[in-house]
Amino acid sequence: MRDADENEFRLTREVILSGALRDYIRANAPDVPILSDEELEASWRETLAARPGGSAARGGDVWVFGYGSLIWNPAIHFVERRIARLYGYHRRFCLWTHLGRGTPERPGLMLGLEPGGSCVGMAFRIAATAVAEEIGIVWRREMFGGAYRARWCRLATAGGPVDAIAFLIDPAHPRYADRPPEAEMVDALAHAAGPLGTTRAYLDNTLAHLAEYGIRDRPLARLQRLAAREAGGTASPEFRSRRG
Repeated sequence: MRDADENEFRLTREVILSGALRDYIRANAPDVPILSDEELEASWRETLAARPGGSAARGGDVWVFGYGSLIWNPAIHFVERRIARLYGYHRRFCLWTHLGRGTPERPGLMLGLEPGGSCVGMAFRIAATAVAEEIGIVWRREMFGGAYRARWCRLATAGGPVDAIAFLIDPAHPRYADRPPEAEMVDALAHAAGPLGTTRAYLDNTLAHLAEYGIRDRPLARLQRLAAREAGGTASPEFRSRRG
C-alpha cells in the first residue's frame, strides 16, 4: 500500500483543468474509451437544458449532489452547501477502477448511486455566473469515462427541496461491479492502490467527512471495519497523513 506522498496525482482543481489525469489514462490504457472535451461539453449542456422547470429555471444557480469524494474534495467553487438526502437511491461501491485507485492486476472500487433506499450527502450550489466553468470541471472529473449517468434529482434539505444533478452508476458500463462477493470487495478496499491513492483512503475519507456532518452510513462503516481487519487493523497510511 503506497503512502500519500507517493501518489502520482492529487485530484485538485488544477489537475482536473489541465487534463493530466485523463492524459495519464490515455497513455497507460489506450483501450479505455475517454470522452473528448467536445463530448463532455455537449453532455453537460444537454443536462442543463433538461433542468426541471423548463426555460424559467434555466440560467440560474445549479445544485450538484456529492456522495463520495465530492464531499471531502469538491474542487469546485460554490456559494452554498447543505446536507441533503436523495430518496430512491443508495451509495454503494459499484464501479471497478483499474487506474484511479487500482491497477488492472488489482482493481480498486469507487462509489456510485444505485436504485433503492436513500442516500445522505452534500448538495453544492454553484452560482449562475460560474455554472459553465464549474459544471465543466465536474464533468471532466465524473463523466470522462462514461461510467455515470447525470440526472436531475429532487433532494430534501433543511432549507427546503432542491433539484440537483446527481451521478448515477450506469449498470451497462463494462466496469460496473454487480454485487461481487464480499471477500472480493474487502480485498480491493484493503489493498488496491493507483495514481490517485488507495481505495481504502477513499473509503476512510468518505466516512470521516460524513461523520463530521453527523451522517452515518452503516454498510460503508461495516466495510471499513472488514478492510481494516484485512489490512492488519490499522488506518491506511494515506488517510493518517492527511488527518495528521
